[in-house]
Amino acid sequence: MTTMRIGLLGTGPWARSVHAPALAAHPGVDLAGVWGRRAEAAAALAQAHDSRPYADPGELFADCDAVALALPPSVQGPLAVRAAEAGCHLLLDKPVATSVPEARAVADAADRAGVASVVFFTARFGKEEGEWIAAQAAAGGWFTAHADWLAPVFVEGTSSPYAHSPWRREKGGLWDIGPHVLSVLLAVLGDAETVTAARGPADTVLLTMRHSSGAASSATVGLTAPPAAAGVEVTLRGTAGVTALPRRQQGADAAYHRAVDALLAAAGTGLPNACDVHFGLRVTEILAAAEASLDSLMPLGS
Repeated sequence: MTTMRIGLLGTGPWARSVHAPALAAHPGVDLAGVWGRRAEAAAALAQAHDSRPYADPGELFADCDAVALALPPSVQGPLAVRAAEAGCHLLLDKPVATSVPEARAVADAADRAGVASVVFFTARFGKEEGEWIAAQAAAGGWFTAHADWLAPVFVEGTSSPYAHSPWRREKGGLWDIGPHVLSVLLAVLGDAETVTAARGPADTVLLTMRHSSGAASSATVGLTAPPAAAGVEVTLRGTAGVTALPRRQQGADAAYHRAVDALLAAAGTGLPNACDVHFGLRVTEILAAAEASLDSLMPLGS
């Protein structure tokens, strides 16, 4: 396979700003078509990138080698299952799903069909961030870590294109930003053996984890941070000293290009990528456990 035919599912801000232009520009990809829940949006996005709209996702699956999904997680899961059953490789968005059964259904479908999968975690596929993550994982000896990953998506006067995202308003930063944090911390410190969570202001959540390496980590995530307090910081402390996640120097489209490269490699070699659907399932399992712990905590003095 010299060129992979990839169909795009989704027409929202993320699909318009990252998925569609990156797929159309990738030399190893033919953007085979676009499907969306709004036919007029699919037609406009397809026209903008010299592709064609599809009225039915099943017809798009039949004309593709792979599909890229830029959809809310509750919509992504069932369509990803159908795409895998049709023999399409999967380029998924995070989170794979917001329930463990839905995420496991996608992983099981991919396994049964023998298709490759990659979940697009921007930090893992960013050049600077990805190289830093790999270097710290190789160094080891980390004692503890803390992450602050805060965005002003739902504050008054925001210009964020995601301010009107129903699933983000329902699930909050735990499910929108939590996957980014886990994609970094798990890669460096190992799998989470325990996780607890506590509520902060609005949708803000504090996570604490113990990892398979023995390290402890904490993370604060949220979509309602004051603009002056928003930002991304991840700090590791260990035998090598203190180090911090570097700032991204390139846009999300460059990271997405590398995620497409990863899918092409996984499909071509048959070797799974570290950020495949099973890693996406594990992220969902940890976030679901964190969410459950939020509901089980008893206030002091009660």
